[in-house]
Amino acid sequence: MKKIVFTLFAIVLIVSCKSEKKETEVTDEPKVISVIDPISNEMMESAIIYEANIRQYSPEGTFDEFTKDIPALKELGVKVIWLMPVFPISETKRKATGGKFASDFPVEERSKYLGSYYAVTDFTKINPEFGTIEDFRELVTAAHNNGIYVILDWVPNHTGWDHEWIKNHPEYYTKNDDNEIIHPEGTDWTDVADLNYDNKQMRGEMIEDMMYWVKEEGVDGFRCDVAGSVPLDFWETAIPQLRKEKKLFMLAEAWEPELLDGDLFDMAYAWDGHHTMNQMVKGEKSVSDFDAYMEKINKDYDADDILMNFITNHDENSWNGTIEERMGEKSELFTALYYVKPGMPLIYSGQEYNLNHRLKFFEKDSIPKEKREAWNMLQKLGMLKSTNLALNGGKQAASYKRLESKKNILKFERSKGNETILFVANFSDQGDKIAMPEGDYIDYMSNEELELKGDAFEIDPWEYRILIKQ
Repeated sequence: MKKIVFTLFAIVLIVSCKSEKKETEVTDEPKVISVIDPISNEMMESAIIYEANIRQYSPEGTFDEFTKDIPALKELGVKVIWLMPVFPISETKRKATGGKFASDFPVEERSKYLGSYYAVTDFTKINPEFGTIEDFRELVTAAHNNGIYVILDWVPNHTGWDHEWIKNHPEYYTKNDDNEIIHPEGTDWTDVADLNYDNKQMRGEMIEDMMYWVKEEGVDGFRCDVAGSVPLDFWETAIPQLRKEKKLFMLAEAWEPELLDGDLFDMAYAWDGHHTMNQMVKGEKSVSDFDAYMEKINKDYDADDILMNFITNHDENSWNGTIEERMGEKSELFTALYYVKPGMPLIYSGQEYNLNHRLKFFEKDSIPKEKREAWNMLQKLGMLKSTNLALNGGKQAASYKRLESKKNILKFERSKGNETILFVANFSDQGDKIAMPEGDYIDYMSNEELELKGDAFEIDPWEYRILIKQ
């Protein structure tokens, strides 16, 4: 009898354990997201931002593969990782190569067309192409453990055609005279539906979805797609509300100065600066145009506004050409320039590995992973940006002083505290001699000690020098 009772007890215990295990499996795993110091103005002064294209970063195209390399990004001085949209992508009107929809191709070919990241199906879910929510959390944790903040690419202007709002809340969208939902006017973004910001309920749900990632998943801010196309008063409501939860870093894909006012965005795009550099490469603009650009920046923006400097990003690479295509051998000079001028420099996935092909936008592709000249240069520039006050580019940026020089010579000085850096570059096909300030300097890129006595200084075509005053 005792044996029977024991057997029954054992069976009950086993069933109970299985039941408990099953219950544990269906319960969400506890979130383990490491804590990092709050976003600060000090961080922004020396920060470098990295745009992560998860799909194309590795052959696998997953969060896990990117997470492995986060410690390496720290070596480049990266302090902010901007993740391109991580959300599910709509099947309906899914874009494909050549301006077509995936549905325009034979059935057996359609699976290779993955669509645009910016055609979002659900703002609170993870694209299974990249992994799971647990994989995403591991990425955020790894970044935080390396002192790096993570911001999400947010798409507030439109959704994909499979978003549940299309079916359940058609009033959330812009419509034509026939009461049909339309894509954003004046664009070829036919794979997305334009949101109607006259609808207050939609605004509330948009903020609620953003808040989810801040409260539940520990993200540190957002890069907001076409932020200037969204009404300013939405941002005036949304951003302070989000910041009540935690300090955030906010990047606007826009140039409008008013987006940086008050408690709104921390940083906007230096689009004019980017275009000016591209045109200087081709000889369409000169040093005087660069000077005019810098004067316009001082006039249009407040002293504590930050602009993001770049020579490539996902749009530029895929649609306008690689760095090598656009800049060739002059790319080293322009890389140095965008690092040392006021603002925050951007690195786009693959740039650090001498990426020299246009990444596919709607299909799987991959970047190289060999550390060569670009890695060495970005690592060295990153070290200077991270450690020298004269390159501070945040809300209390180092000063920028243009020094007199010849027609094709750009010479300026940046200073803060006891640190001073002199930048000089020759934007022409001819060598030249120029007068330089007296003093003792270190040529940063070559580690050469220089004693300048005000004599003529030789500079080769398209050569640059970064000189640290001793």
